[in-house]
Amino acid sequence: MNKNTSEEVRKRAKYLCEYCHASEKWQYVQFTIDHIIPIEQGGANSLDNLALACFHCNRKKSNKIKAIDPESNSEIFLFNPRLNNWKDHFIWSRDKLYIIGLTSIGRATVQLLELNRNRIIDIRAADLIAERHPPKDDPVLAGEISLE
Repeated sequence: MNKNTSEEVRKRAKYLCEYCHASEKWQYVQFTIDHIIPIEQGGANSLDNLALACFHCNRKKSNKIKAIDPESNSEIFLFNPRLNNWKDHFIWSRDKLYIIGLTSIGRATVQLLELNRNRIIDIRAADLIAERHPPKDDPVLAGEISLE
């Protein structure tokens, strides 16, 4: 992938992992460019099939495009940053440390990509103290929500 394409993906994502919303700015290594639909499954190298992903999200997603929604036990498509709006599928917990899946797509993505793994919770907590988390336009839980 050429440098211009990579930089265009980064800028479009506002330098956030398009799955867990970690900021590339505060990491030691650059994030990876994910093929939302893997090449071997018919995906292309075009901008509309590329997303910025931290190493962990990219590794967990791998070549998968579907996962099981833990609520319905149905196989559904994962969150697609080019087709889906993050705010429609995810919200931050009241303490701003956990991503809550609001839809079957959100829940399946949170589970498969382990968006609330221990290491990222620690990073979010430190970034919260430094006032650089959550991303400024992300929704945060204000009222009650049932996760059952």
